[in-house]
Formats: sequence, C-alpha cells, structure tokens
Amino acid sequence: MKLQTLRRTGVAAAAISLSLGLAACSSEDDSSDTASDSTSSSSAETSAPAEEGTTEAAAGAEGQTFGDACSAVPTDGPGSFDGMVQDPVATAASNNPLLETLVTAVGAVDGLADTLNSAEALTVFAPTNDAFAAIPEKQLQAVLKDQKQLAAILSHHVVAGQLDPESVAGEQETLNKDMVTVEGDTSGMTVDDANVLCGNIPTANATVYVIDQVLMPPA
Repeated sequence: MKLQTLRRTGVAAAAISLSLGLAACSSEDDSSDTASDSTSSSSAETSAPAEEGTTEAAAGAEGQTFGDACSAVPTDGPGSFDGMVQDPVATAASNNPLLETLVTAVGAVDGLADTLNSAEALTVFAPTNDAFAAIPEKQLQAVLKDQKQLAAILSHHVVAGQLDPESVAGEQETLNKDMVTVEGDTSGMTVDDANVLCGNIPTANATVYVIDQVLMPPA
C-alpha cells in the first residue's frame, strides 16, 4: 500500500475534532436513546425478566454480526462478542486478536485511547493486523512515530454515532472532517476500497466494522 501525503493535524486538534463531532451528535443520540428506552420498556412488559435492561449494543451481539472473519473472534472471554460489548471501544479492541496493530497505533497517540473510550457513541472502521502489515515496514514505523500524521489517519477511521449496517451505508463524515463511502449490506460491504471482514460488532460505546485495508485521508 502506498501512503499518500497526508494533511497535518495536531494531536490536540484531533482530540478537539473528536469532542466536537461527538457533541454535535449527542442530542440526536439522547433522543434516539429515549425513544429506544420507551420501546424497550413496552416490550419488557411481555418479555421474560431476564431480558429486561438489554442494551441496544448487546442486541447487536454475535447473532447480528456478519462477515467471514467473525469466525476468528474468540468464542468466550474479553475478546469475544459477549466480552467486547462490556467494554468501551479502545479497551474492547485491545482484547481482539485481529486488532493488535491498531491498538498499538491508537496507543501511540497521546490521549487518543481515553478519548475514544469516553465518547458516547462512535462507529469505528478497524483495520486488521494484516492491513497494517501490507504497509512497508519502514513506512509503517515512520507513521507510528509521527503523532500528527497518525492522528489524522486514525480519525479518518471514526464516524460519530453507533451505526448499524443499514444506517452506515452511504457517505459518512469522519472525525478527521473528511468523507468515506460505505456501500453494500450484510451480504458484502466496502468502506472506500476496503472490504468489511466482520461487521456490526458492538462495544459499550461503539459499533465496529473490521476492514482489510488502512484507509488514507485525502491528500
């Protein structure tokens, strides 16, 4: 993969971008959550007590994930679907064996993991270890050491709001203030030129779509 010349954005600017993007969607999320809670309360009256309090994220667990690579996710423990839904997104990703390099990249940007974990609602396009490995080693190491460049790349993989497969399709503005195009559905989905290998993975505060390429912001 050939790295393009990236726009320079400071780490502080990336964190501010994350905060502003989340603030802009928080009122919509609150309204949506209120409506969802109301619907859930009505359903709970006729449901078994064990189902009461089920969150929207938990409802998107293993049965609603899609993609061949979902079979590579552990069946139990913190890195499983049931385990990931209990943790905020950066912590959940750290327990997923498909995303070890992504976690290293997030950890290389000061404060980014905490920013992601404290966000109310996100959608994250998460490149696999193999996606990062496709970048020549010298270039990858240079990017990992450049917080400004790395912050721009990682912010390009994040969208405000927890978007299910139907909602995520179309043009989406990233927290790097640029766009990605999501096409397809649960039978096959792409994000720009990347394929979704396992999608609609719920965490406590995000929906994750594992992809097979590292997305690059526009030059």
